[in-house]
Amino acid sequence: MIKITFPDGSQREFEKGTTAYQVAESISPRLAADSLAASVNGTTVDMTRPIEEDAAVKFYKWDDAEGKHAFWHTSSHLLAEALEALYPGIKFGIGPAIENGFYYDVDSPVPITEADLPTIEKKMQELARNKEQLVRTEVSKADALKTFTEKNDQYKVELIRDLEDGTISFYTNGAFTDLCRGPHIPNTGLIKAVKLTSVAGAYWRGNEKNKMLTRVYGISFPKKSMLDEYLVLLEEAKKRDHRKLGKDLELFMFSQRVGQGLPMWLPKGAELRDRLERFLRQIQKQYGYLQVITPHIGNKDLYVTSGHYAKYGKDSFQPIHTPYEGEEYLLKPMNCPHHCEIYRSKPRSYKDLPIRLAEFGTVYRYEQSGELHGLTRVRGFTQDDAHLFVRPDQLLEEFEKVIDIVLYIFRTLKFDQYTAQVSLRDPNNKEKYIGSDENWEKAESAIIKAAEDKGLKTTVVTGEAAFYGPKLDFMVKDALGRNWQLGTIQVDYNLPERFDLTYKGADDKLHRPIMIHRAPFGSMERFVAVLLEHTAGKFPLWLAPDQAVVLPISEKYNDYAAEVVDYLTQHDVRAQIDDRNEKIGRKIRDNELKRIPFLLIVGEKEQNERTVSLRVQGEGDKGSMTLDAFCNHIKELVDAETASQGRA
Repeated sequence: MIKITFPDGSQREFEKGTTAYQVAESISPRLAADSLAASVNGTTVDMTRPIEEDAAVKFYKWDDAEGKHAFWHTSSHLLAEALEALYPGIKFGIGPAIENGFYYDVDSPVPITEADLPTIEKKMQELARNKEQLVRTEVSKADALKTFTEKNDQYKVELIRDLEDGTISFYTNGAFTDLCRGPHIPNTGLIKAVKLTSVAGAYWRGNEKNKMLTRVYGISFPKKSMLDEYLVLLEEAKKRDHRKLGKDLELFMFSQRVGQGLPMWLPKGAELRDRLERFLRQIQKQYGYLQVITPHIGNKDLYVTSGHYAKYGKDSFQPIHTPYEGEEYLLKPMNCPHHCEIYRSKPRSYKDLPIRLAEFGTVYRYEQSGELHGLTRVRGFTQDDAHLFVRPDQLLEEFEKVIDIVLYIFRTLKFDQYTAQVSLRDPNNKEKYIGSDENWEKAESAIIKAAEDKGLKTTVVTGEAAFYGPKLDFMVKDALGRNWQLGTIQVDYNLPERFDLTYKGADDKLHRPIMIHRAPFGSMERFVAVLLEHTAGKFPLWLAPDQAVVLPISEKYNDYAAEVVDYLTQHDVRAQIDDRNEKIGRKIRDNELKRIPFLLIVGEKEQNERTVSLRVQGEGDKGSMTLDAFCNHIKELVDAETASQGRA
């Protein structure tokens, strides 16, 4: 017999080899039917896996992230089974679950296009109705290689060669067998609705030197009504796509001549970004941050010292060779090494700490071209970066103050739903990280304690830490229910050691400071992209690039319209004129689409009375108003929005 412990602490005994499904069924047939996967001693497994020893067991349903992951992982296998049936000779790369759905990378003997997706969907639905079980088989490395060598699938063979014997398993559903560690849902019949969403190219293993495979994306649900709701959200997401809105609102652009992944901010976007920066600078000033500026490049030795070159050098832009033999520079991939050098530029005392260095620093990373996406994945971006150098007795308080800043920003910009992800190192793969076990344990404990003290809703993820320290990442849910990683705080004992940073303590001895890395926005580019999609381009009034536009009903009133714009500008209202030779109805429609909050229409009556006819975005006409009254109205609205700004 084995002892099973449930989440509420209760325990029951079962025969050794009882499956998670049977345990759930003993509690309730409904629980067994709704459970998609199970946690056994912290590892997510199939419901059909036998439990061989005493275990803590938890069941995952659709509403749990682990349940969705198993559901979508199985859906990727269902997709592969359909593709194998429709395209004989097709070869398979990888097919994981992702945040919203799944994909499979394939090497097809004939091109697969978006026009083929309905046929593939139909085949998936046909196979799902067979309620095929996902059968797991443990296999030796030799047998695994033999199986896929006979299938002439070089991609699976390559993956198997990287695996250790004794860790390899296959899963079979219907006629399809795949190399996979799982977990999966009990059978394909639970998949009631499928939508294949797109086809894209993807280099094998993300390497541009490898062959380009076809990536088929999809999503699936246990109910058709869920798919219908998702498709509505998908249409809304297309309307909110920051790439489209950025172009429509004239905020930013890209140019192939400048280079992929290198955004250029247009005047309205630059103003928007400047207001965000000023907003954060104001908060940072209250908390004692000191603003610094560092170069866009650095000597290669700087990043060798920090460890960034060893970890990321091959994925960065290539070194810049100077005329001096052997001298190499890199485009700055991180700001922290520069800030370490500023810290160590003079002796420091325990009385000087904490020292908080802040910079809106632009960094450069060579992302693969297939991974670039608007402002959310770029090769050049500006971090709202800061590095705090603190004594051990200051660490917790300073970390919690950074949390306060992040949460204040979220409140101000109406990001009301968020969770904090505690990202720890992988204890089974320590070679990925630098630093001693002792320092890692201290850093991880500090982050967990700070999150607890602040009452944050947290999840713990192993293996997601930075190479030099653990992180607290803020996952924000936007207006469409999508999760974005915005804001990060990291504790670092390692860079102070690598740069030999010290301060003289009260005991007159030298001590090592601890570093806190933090970026509340994350990067200006990504933050603006998420804010654009969250607000659908309808920014709060204090942030809007244009607060008002003046629309003369004919060219006869252009001069008065220009006077109105001049008056508004003098009263700190951001306004422009639309004096195109177009009908007033067309002007109204066009400027509504630009999300400008207030439309001010002027004609003969308004010119004679020195007024404007006010139209509010999304609300329609509001009647006549004097210029003074309108300026006061704008001021009151902005004051209400920013009442708490400066008092974070």
